[in-house]
Amino acid sequence: MASVNPFNVSDSDEEAERRPSETIDTERSPSDGAPGPPPGNPFSPPADAEPPPPLLLLSNNRTSPSGGEGIPLSASATSAMAAGTADTRISVDVIAAQLLRDQYILTALELHTELLEAGRELPRLRDYFSNPGNFERQSGTPQPKTKLSDLEDPEQTDAYIVLYIFADRAGSISTLDSLDFARYSDDGNRESEEKVAVLEFELRKAKDTIQALRANLTQAAESEVPSQERKNFKSSPEIQEPVRPLEKRALNFLVNEYLLKNEYKLSSITFSDENDDQDFELWDDVGLNIPKPPDLLQLYRNCGAPSPLSRDTVDVAVEVDFGNLPGNCIAQETPKKPDLSQQQQAEVVEELEYQISLLNNEKESLSEQIKKLQSEIQTLKRTVSSPPSSERLSLDLGSENTPNPSSTNTSSSDPLPPSDNGQYLDIRGVSDAENGSKPPLPQNTSQTHNEIHNRINKRPPVQFDQPNRKLSPAFQQALLSFCRMCSDSRLGAEVSRIADSEQSVMLMLGRCLPHIVPNVLLAKREELIPLILCTACLHPEPKERDQLLHILFNLIKRPDDEQRQMILTGCVAFARHVGPTRVEAELLPQCWEQINHKYPERRLLVAEACGALAPYLPKEIRSSLVLSMLQQMLADDKADMVREAVVKSLAIIMGYIDDSDKYSQGFELMLLSLGDPSERVVSAVHQVFIPAFAAWTTELGSLHTALIPSLLARIEKLLMQGEHGLDEHKLHMFLSALQSLIPPLFAVVLQNAPFTSRAKLNGDIPAIEVTRFPRPASPLQDVATIIGSREMLSALLILYDHQLEHEGTTGWESLLWVVNQLLPQLIEIVGRINVTSSTCVHEFSRFFWRFCRTFGKIFTNTKVKPQFQEILRLSEENVDASAGNGILTKATVPIYATGVLTCYNQEEDRKLLVGFLEDVMTTLSLSHAPLDSLKAAFVELGANPVYHELLLTVLWYGVVHTSALVRCTAARMFELLVKGVNETLVAQRVVPALITLSSDPEISVRISTIPAFGTIMETVTQKELLERVKMQLASFLEDPQYQDQHSLHMEIIRTFGRVGPNAEPRFRDECE
Repeated sequence: MASVNPFNVSDSDEEAERRPSETIDTERSPSDGAPGPPPGNPFSPPADAEPPPPLLLLSNNRTSPSGGEGIPLSASATSAMAAGTADTRISVDVIAAQLLRDQYILTALELHTELLEAGRELPRLRDYFSNPGNFERQSGTPQPKTKLSDLEDPEQTDAYIVLYIFADRAGSISTLDSLDFARYSDDGNRESEEKVAVLEFELRKAKDTIQALRANLTQAAESEVPSQERKNFKSSPEIQEPVRPLEKRALNFLVNEYLLKNEYKLSSITFSDENDDQDFELWDDVGLNIPKPPDLLQLYRNCGAPSPLSRDTVDVAVEVDFGNLPGNCIAQETPKKPDLSQQQQAEVVEELEYQISLLNNEKESLSEQIKKLQSEIQTLKRTVSSPPSSERLSLDLGSENTPNPSSTNTSSSDPLPPSDNGQYLDIRGVSDAENGSKPPLPQNTSQTHNEIHNRINKRPPVQFDQPNRKLSPAFQQALLSFCRMCSDSRLGAEVSRIADSEQSVMLMLGRCLPHIVPNVLLAKREELIPLILCTACLHPEPKERDQLLHILFNLIKRPDDEQRQMILTGCVAFARHVGPTRVEAELLPQCWEQINHKYPERRLLVAEACGALAPYLPKEIRSSLVLSMLQQMLADDKADMVREAVVKSLAIIMGYIDDSDKYSQGFELMLLSLGDPSERVVSAVHQVFIPAFAAWTTELGSLHTALIPSLLARIEKLLMQGEHGLDEHKLHMFLSALQSLIPPLFAVVLQNAPFTSRAKLNGDIPAIEVTRFPRPASPLQDVATIIGSREMLSALLILYDHQLEHEGTTGWESLLWVVNQLLPQLIEIVGRINVTSSTCVHEFSRFFWRFCRTFGKIFTNTKVKPQFQEILRLSEENVDASAGNGILTKATVPIYATGVLTCYNQEEDRKLLVGFLEDVMTTLSLSHAPLDSLKAAFVELGANPVYHELLLTVLWYGVVHTSALVRCTAARMFELLVKGVNETLVAQRVVPALITLSSDPEISVRISTIPAFGTIMETVTQKELLERVKMQLASFLEDPQYQDQHSLHMEIIRTFGRVGPNAEPRFRDECE
């Protein structure tokens, strides 16, 4: 590009080329020199200065300081003559010195500027114009006072202004606003006028400079690429034609305009900053003589349609039948000329090649449309069993065989494009959105669609390794529900839809970017997840995909629960889309890298991802690499929430594993997680892991042959080792695991029953009673979920009860194992438990309660109770003190009473419980046996207010019993019951019974009531009750008949010592 004169005084390119680099030829005579400056010029030399030598200025029509015109130069030489010399060469430095000496400052300034533009710099001129002292007025030399308003010639005014602007800026590099205009004018009041003049001047010169730059830019941009080079670009598509400056500026303008129209303001600002050399406000900044093209959207929509060529430019023809050309791109009646130059033929070939490229583009667009239809069909096939996915991806394939409305409707209005609401894929062609005329559809439209459908059907869907398992769909769905994924939000729906959007990247970007732009700066980075995953799914380069997935897992420093769910949902969508091979190769390495991350939230993400991706991994990887990763995290991770997630992911692995050799590893993982110190981890084991592991062992046939016997063996071993100190924590661990196995065990009994084949869902099936089963700890422990449905469970339960009541257990191997092996072993273990351990009693009571409620009332009455009754032997002839009957002193009594007899709360069940407790109290009292078993039963039952009335009934039976031993036992049992009974029952039932016993003829019975009275004083707040108890205790102390009863006095002392700190102060004072 030619250099631009900032003072709007341009030289031609020919003059610049002919100008010598260092010297100037002077061929003119001295008589041709220019006259000196006229008087009155402020730049005139002093009067005593010697006259300057003859000199011609170096420019055409340039203005001298006086406003006169310079002398024009010839095209071949520059004038400067010496006397008597025909051809003398004078250096530029000499000319510059002469100009400065003669005070031709403006001419010297122009010379300095032109030298700078030519890449040369003269030190003399540089030093002169960079020194502000050269432009200060000399105090000793009077200067004429010149005002801008006194200069009538505009060019003289411009020269005056330019010189002082340059001088001022050279000295201070200040802006225009900082110029001291008063320094150049004697009239300070007219400073604003002169400032306006300077501003107008700079504006005018700036516009001239801009126009010159645009003209040069347009001229450079319009220069054509050589024909042969352009031909090479078109014949070789892989060689991309370089972008010309004009094209780049035009594209930049269109891109910025698109960003602003679509509210991408931040992107537009960034784009403008990166192209700070361009003004995006005006199209004229691109080029003066170039019309503005349509916006970027119109260009995109029209890019696939063959634009008609300008037929006026085709004025030749070759030996080609133009009627056979596609699109009839060249007029068929173009006149032929006999003389064709080689350049014209080349131009025709180029036009033909352009038509071929257009046809190739159209072919590619049709191929892309076919691929979209193929992916759409396969997506519908994959999601036909999933109603939500089917609803999200509705595609009217039937409309493909209907003719295009544009081919039958002659209206000029185009049909509206389908709106993208996130439910449809973009299956439109590239020219669907064109305005104006459209090419007519071919006649064989139906044949084309048939070919497309045939190609679609040949595309194989993504296949996953299906485990050889028989889990019910309900159980499998409940198991997968523990994967922390969500799609019930807008963003969750975007993430989960990735697997269904092969070719809709642009549509999804359009949906997500408006949410990203305002939020990404506020750490709302989860908005980026759909973009990252979609790109990772569709990117062809493995290295780039790995980088994108790495960004995904490191997107958020410490992702919270919602952000992790979003990432997991996206990972599952990615896995569904790419298949097991890429999941193994691309996703699992990302998990492995994060397994030891310092932030627990990142490790938690890995643990959850292992479970979420388990269904989409190869089965060999599920049972090897992923299982080992989770096992390592369970053993090593210190964060409770991470180990909890590991347990849940292990449960999902157990739901999909089908390698029987991994059973022992799964059992060890169950024991390891059960022994975890965190309660939340243990809870996850019972809710998720054990049901999933039990489902697997059920399919292996080892639930009742290996898993349950292994736990029972460990309990027995624990009891043998703990004769002097039982490890109650381990006992609780094993027993709770057994309790979690009750629902799957009952499901096995039902599924292997003789009547299973007769269970049908036809007809009216009664609903299952709400209280039929105990409330499950999780959906996976629901028997209906394990069986498959509540309807099937209801049908099986009807047949189950009928079988037990009328036909028995013959041939029912699974139930016979429960009756003949499991129950006797459990009852034997119960008999070996220390009855004073309230924790153990409570745990076994809960186990038997859930066991009996799960297996039903008929099973409890006919199979469980008889075995306990046989062991307890509470008949009259067995009441023998010498026999000891040691089983009544064991934990069997409280466990049977609280775990079996309380399962059902009907009248006959309550009577049976009352009778049993009365018999035990009587037997133990008459046998002089320890009352620990009875006390344990009362404590366990007394914790539930429902049984308070029942226990009071049992004790009243003891109060009125004929044996003093039984009455003494009843009196001591009141002490245990008073602490949990409300004061109303204490006043109405307990105190009257104790007062009755306090007047018993037997002194031992009266002494037995003292601890109960003391407990009342300790817990009751009613004054009337306290007065009655105080009077009764005072009678024990004041009655002369008790003066010699040392045992009574000892009992009172022990009672007062126990209740004194908690009794009312008034009562304490009176006792003193």
